[in-house]
Amino acid sequence: MLWSLIKFLLFVAIVTGMTWGAAQLLEMQGGVEVVVGGTEYTFGPLQSVIAAGVLFVLTWIVLRLIALLIAVLKFLIGNETALSRYWDRNRERKGYKALSEGLNALTAGEPRLAMNKAVLAERKLNKPELTNLLVAQAAEMVGDTKKATETYKQLIGHEATRFIGVRGILKQKLAEGDTDTALKLAERAFQLKPRHEETQDILLKLQADAHDWAGARNTLSAKLKHGSLPRDVYTRREAVLALSEAKDILDRDSTIEEREEAIQANRLSPDLIPAASMAARNQIEKGKPRYATRILKKAWEAQPHPDLAAAFAEIEPTESPNARLTRFQTLTRSHPDHPETKMLLAELNIAAEKFPEARRSIGDLVETDPTKRSLTLMAAIERGEGADDSVVKAWLAKAVTASPGPQWVCEVDGKVYPQWQPVTDGGFDTLTWKTPETSEAVQGNAASMLPLIVGSQHSAGAPEPSVDTDVDIVEATAEDMSQPTEATKA
Repeated sequence: MLWSLIKFLLFVAIVTGMTWGAAQLLEMQGGVEVVVGGTEYTFGPLQSVIAAGVLFVLTWIVLRLIALLIAVLKFLIGNETALSRYWDRNRERKGYKALSEGLNALTAGEPRLAMNKAVLAERKLNKPELTNLLVAQAAEMVGDTKKATETYKQLIGHEATRFIGVRGILKQKLAEGDTDTALKLAERAFQLKPRHEETQDILLKLQADAHDWAGARNTLSAKLKHGSLPRDVYTRREAVLALSEAKDILDRDSTIEEREEAIQANRLSPDLIPAASMAARNQIEKGKPRYATRILKKAWEAQPHPDLAAAFAEIEPTESPNARLTRFQTLTRSHPDHPETKMLLAELNIAAEKFPEARRSIGDLVETDPTKRSLTLMAAIERGEGADDSVVKAWLAKAVTASPGPQWVCEVDGKVYPQWQPVTDGGFDTLTWKTPETSEAVQGNAASMLPLIVGSQHSAGAPEPSVDTDVDIVEATAEDMSQPTEATKA
């Protein structure tokens, strides 16, 4: 309401001002004289102002007519005009429509239709950086790798789509198994987009496959820096890389400094079983059994594992079974209810010919968690206590079809591996020590079927195992299961 009043007052003021101005002009003396063709024209002040306004309007009309004439001339000679822009917008609209339909066709699994729409979109839009990706994806779906490769190479030529082109060819090389070229492409893609998580993972796996541990560590640091990896996972995987590098160092003639550097994997992640075993054996070679014991004890507290027990046995390889049983209390005091601890105690008692103790140690494990190893131990206990052959063979028969127990299982594809390794078909650092969900199992050495510690080595003064225990159970296992073992060979 107030604004309407203001506008009304403003209008009245303008009209009043113009009226007052016209009155002033009428009262003024003089005027403007114009001579045209010998004829003199005289204009008063008011007439002069009106004539000037009319002249201004005529001049503006003439200029607009000239501009229109120029636009018509430009249209005739092909320059851009409103009409040409209309046709351009119409063509662009059809191009984007074809591009959208092509993407929908690609998502719906119709690559040939997607290819046709991509060609139409390219003809309408003339923007290969938009349409080439659709062409490449459609070509891959129909199996035309040559066309896809050519298109990805075109994408590399544009800065905005260079990463997409490199990534596309990278995936093709991975599918072909050309890991050397794939590694170079992954490094290039990583340079273009260091934050891209998929590229980081691919590069890390390729570097690990190529044993480029220094490069893999740099990639791992980048994952941590860009926030795509938690700190605890980073520490674990850094330890895995250190362990892998250590294995390479120890596999060749290495200096003391290199061997010292190699055991840092255990310092980074004490619960990494292969790292603990390797570090402990390194300390044993240096004549430092106390340090080896400390390493293995800490790892056992994190997770009991037969490899740790085997390394612990190597600290005193010539001790008697009774001495070994006493020394192993350093480990067995931790996790007394763990299946691995129970089986370890049973093995040690069998070696010391303390079969009732072995039975108490294994407890109800053969009922709650029957595995090949636990059932084989039970057969050894029965034989040691003088049971009939039929009882022993019954336990061995159960062992044949029982679960293999915990093994190195890939978390990605569930595949079982006989030994721990940093890189699997499923990726980098994917192995976990657990019982496989499927029936797939790796038939390993004596560690999977026979006691780990029993009769491994004995001192010159130590009593030999009785014929009714270790030797007989190995022979029975070999006969009934038709599978040679390390213990049999020994």
